[in-house]
This record gives sequence, structure tokens and C-alpha cells, in this order.
Amino acid sequence: MTARDLARTAYRIGTRPVGSIQRLSPTPGQFVLTYDDGPDPRHTPGILAVLDEFGATATFFVLMSKVRRNPQLLREVHAAGHEIALHGLDHQRLTTFTSKEVQQRTAAGKSELEDALGSAITWMRPPYGAQQFSTWRAIRKAGVEPVLWSGTFWDWKDMAHEQRVEKALSSARPGALLLAHDSFPDATDGVPAAVEPQVERARLAHDVLSRYADRGLQARSLRDALSAGKSEKWAWFSK
Repeated sequence: MTARDLARTAYRIGTRPVGSIQRLSPTPGQFVLTYDDGPDPRHTPGILAVLDEFGATATFFVLMSKVRRNPQLLREVHAAGHEIALHGLDHQRLTTFTSKEVQQRTAAGKSELEDALGSAITWMRPPYGAQQFSTWRAIRKAGVEPVLWSGTFWDWKDMAHEQRVEKALSSARPGALLLAHDSFPDATDGVPAAVEPQVERARLAHDVLSRYADRGLQARSLRDALSAGKSEKWAWFSK
């Protein structure tokens, strides 16, 4: 495929109702909150307590490498009314695999996660948001819909707590789809050189949700928010 062909494909995806979910059409009083990389017994329980305090729901994009170590915690997240989605078998970039391998890995993760939950999985977020057109197509062939984001907590970077809160607040509008993390990938997740930043994840969740509430916005899972709005899909291709 030539550069011109890729540009045309990206244009078509960005201007038609296909592509990856990045935000929702305005959902009055709601934004979508998502968590990646768990479940993690160090952080997930505290985040669940904060979500309960605010009457919020979220979508948790889980790694199967962590689900296998924490199956009971996965069930607790689900039982608390939150949505479970797939992040991957591990945290390796899908763009390092062939299309066939991406489809096989995604289908295997979907099947394993559905067996663990006893319910269907709808969404997939590729690790690092890394996908090419062939990756996006392989994910869809595996039976799940790619989901990305329009705002973030910046909780994978080293920075001050208030900087993270302000970054999250920069996306404070109805229909925003925010990326946060309830864990951090390590060697057991296929990321051997990763160094976890210092983050008080439950405190960060509390302060962001509190500031969003001051603006009349409540966190909802993607599933819950879609009952009040429609997804917006855009081309999103990166290595």
C-alpha cells in the first residue's frame, strides 16, 4: 500500500462512522472513565472505593497476565458494577506482530477473559494505543471494537500530583473519554525495562472525580455512557 493509499484510507476512516472510539457525542453530565493495566491488588481496591464514594462507574481494560494472578479481584471489579474490557494477553505493542498474530492474540485474550467472567467482552484497547490499519482490522476480526481516548490523567509519567489533576481537567467536557491506570506493566507483562512512577492512584481518582463533579460531570463506564450518547470514531494509527 502506497503512502497515498494510506492517506486515503485514514481520511475515509476519519470521516465515516468507522475507526476507533475516541470520545462520545455530548452526554449531558457524563464523561467516560477508563482504567488500564490491572487488576492490581496494590491500587485497584482503593480506586474501587473512590468510585463507590462518587457513585461512579468505569471501564477496566485488563491484562490477562494480571488477571491470571488476580482472578478474585477481577470478579470484585465486575461485581461492583464496572465494565470489563480487554487490554491484551500482555502489554506488548501489537504493531510488533503480524496481522494474523494480532487477531490470534486478541481472540485468545477475549476467549480467556470471557471464560473468567462468564459474560461477553465488547471492547479492546491496544497497549500504548499502538495500532496500524492492519492492527485495527485484525482486532475487529477477533470480535472486539478498538477503544482509545480523548484525555488522560498522565499517571504513567513522573510529575507532581496537581499537574496530573490539571491534565485530566483539561478534558473536562461531556462525552470525554479519559485514560487512567490502576496498575503499571512490568516484566511479567512483557515490559522488562519499565520503571513505575510514584503515583497515589486512589488519591488521584478522588481529586479528579471531585473536580469533575464541581463542573457537573460524573464518571460513567463506556457501556453506561452509551445509553445516553453515541460513540465517535476516528482514525488513530501509531507505532
